[in-house]
Parts: sequence; structure tokens; C-alpha cells
Amino acid sequence: MKKLLTALILTAMLAPAAYASDTIKLGAFFDLSGRAAFIGTPTKLVAEMVVEKINSEGGINGKKIELVIADTEANPAKTASIAKKFIHKDGVVAIIGPTLTDTGMNVKKVVDKGQTPTFMTVGGDPVIMGGKFGPFKYVFKSPQRSSIAVKRLFIYLQEKGISKVALLSAADGFGKDGGRWMEKLAPEYGIEIIARESFGTRDTDMTAQLTKVKNASPQAIIAWTIGPAGSIIAKNKAQLGIDLPLFQCHGLPDPKYIELAGAASEGDRMPATKLMVADELADDDPQKPVILEFIKLYKEKGYDKKFPINTHSGYAWDAIMMVAGAIEKVGTDKDALRNEIEATKNYVGISGTYNITPEDHNGLDVDSMVMVQVKDGRFTMAE
Repeated sequence: MKKLLTALILTAMLAPAAYASDTIKLGAFFDLSGRAAFIGTPTKLVAEMVVEKINSEGGINGKKIELVIADTEANPAKTASIAKKFIHKDGVVAIIGPTLTDTGMNVKKVVDKGQTPTFMTVGGDPVIMGGKFGPFKYVFKSPQRSSIAVKRLFIYLQEKGISKVALLSAADGFGKDGGRWMEKLAPEYGIEIIARESFGTRDTDMTAQLTKVKNASPQAIIAWTIGPAGSIIAKNKAQLGIDLPLFQCHGLPDPKYIELAGAASEGDRMPATKLMVADELADDDPQKPVILEFIKLYKEKGYDKKFPINTHSGYAWDAIMMVAGAIEKVGTDKDALRNEIEATKNYVGISGTYNITPEDHNGLDVDSMVMVQVKDGRFTMAE
């Protein structure tokens, strides 16, 4: 009887471990509330969509992916706390997210200490920069680096003969990152930033900043922000009668931008992922079939009715696909997984073809981006 009881206890103790071994846990945290919920919520839906696809096709080496989802609420402190829970309580093998550069920065030390590969869906470069920005050994990111978006924009300005620009950038981590790269890269492209102003991400009027940059007589205005602030700049510019081209950053190609800015958005240009102009891509573009499959699945889910496809839509897809591909090759040992992600080569994704290196934990170049413009109330390839 005693032996039977001992056997039953051991079975009970081992059962959860056996069950856990049948699944692969990934932490997934995004802004599901807070100032970037308009990005974070559809990103979560895409994360669930790609996991459902992988699991329906047999999972990874016969094991299903289980997402442990959390809301960061655009709160850096809460995001760090969630990351600790993912690692030490939930036992995830990797983390996907968060949404914002500021929250991502607060996670870097946590995942480094916990030695947990983290594939972020944030726009700013500091999350994958070392030195004063902290360790990035375990951090990767799927959206283009701000530096790549700046280069794509500057190449276009060069082609159009625009050399004197004014910059309006948000006072958050993402805005500062864009401004830093523009200041650094401008001389390489023969571009001079002759005026620079900043604004808060929740500001509702930028006429004062626009008036100042207009008085500097630039050939164009560049705005670097995400969310409603970009649309406010477009509307204020039209209200002031400023007849200068407006260029937005790679975080704003989104039907919501056109909806909020209305007619004031007409003609505005910005760097974007190819996802925004899928129907205009050449048939021999290796990304085209991948993008079209994504769009088909997204629409079949009905997500486009509430969250129209935008430049952010593919970030979680690419992040999870690369993590899943690495797990398939080396399993779930965190260090082996980190090394395999870092060795990613020629992964054709929604946002580009990724070639990750120890120095570049993003792996996308300028050829992953196109310049788009608002024409007749929709995004098209820029002329």
C-alpha cells in the first residue's frame, strides 16, 4: 500500500512536467491598453494567428506553441515586471514584444539577466544597441531599425533634390532615436537640418512648432512620431497654409493616419514596409507570396474590419516565425536558441528578408523598405 501511494504521488508530481513538455511556452506582451493600444492590440491578434497556423500544421517538432499573453499598458515598470514573471514563473523559452521603445528599454537588463531570447516589435534602435544603451545579447527586433528608415527617406530626398529640411520629433524614446539618426546621417546624404522642434506624444496642437520651422524656410518638413500626433501635424500644417511637402516616419503608414488627418494627408510621403503596397509589388519579388498569404489569413479572421492592415501588422508574424524556425533546429535550450536566432539568414518575411548578425540583431536593410504616399485617400508607391 505504501509503495502504491508513493507511486501515485510521484505520478502526480511528474504529470505537470510531462504536460508542460508537450507545449512550448512563449511570452507575448504588448500595449493592449495605453497610448499604443492601436498597435499593440492587432499585434497580439497577429501573434495568435501565426501560432494557430504553426500549431495547425503540426507545431514545432510535434509540440504546440502556447502563448502567455500580457498587457504592458505602455508602462515601462510594469513591462519589466511582466518579463520577470514570464521568465521565473511561467518558464517561457522566449519572449515576443513589447510595443514601444521606452518599454522595450526597461526590459533589456531583465532578459539579459534571465538569459531569455526576446524578439521585440518596437521601432527604436536602442533596444539592440549596446554601450550606454545596455546589453542586447538576448534582444532582437523585427521592425526596421530607425537608421534604416532614415536612410531610405534620405535616399528619396536626394533623388528629389531636397537638401534643406526641418525636423519635428516626439519627445519620447522613439522620437529621440529618429532625431539622433537624422542628425548623424544627414551629412552623408548632403542634407542639412536647418530647424528642429519637439513635441509631446499627447500634444494636441503643434502650430507653434510648425510656425517656427516654416520661418527657417526649409524645402520640406520631416515628422518623427507614431500615433495621432502625426495626423495632428498634417492638419495643423494645412490650417497654417504651409505649402511644403511633409514626410512622416516608418511608424505612420496606416489607414488610421489618413482617417485622422483627412484631406490634409493627401500627398504626404513616408518609408514603409512592402505590406502597404502589396498589389504593386513585382511578381518576382520573393516577399510577395508571403505578404499575400498573410493578407489572406488576416482578412479571413476578419481583423481588417477593426484594424486595417498597416506597416506594423507583420512584426509579430516575423518575430514568431524566426523564433519557431530556430526552435525547430536546436530545441528550447535558451542559449542554443539565442545563438540560432542570431544566425538567421535569408528568412523571407512580411517586413523584409532578414539576415541577422552578432552586430545587427535586426537584419533588414534599405531594400526592405519602399517610399509610399497618400494618393486619393490611400497608400501607393511614392512618385
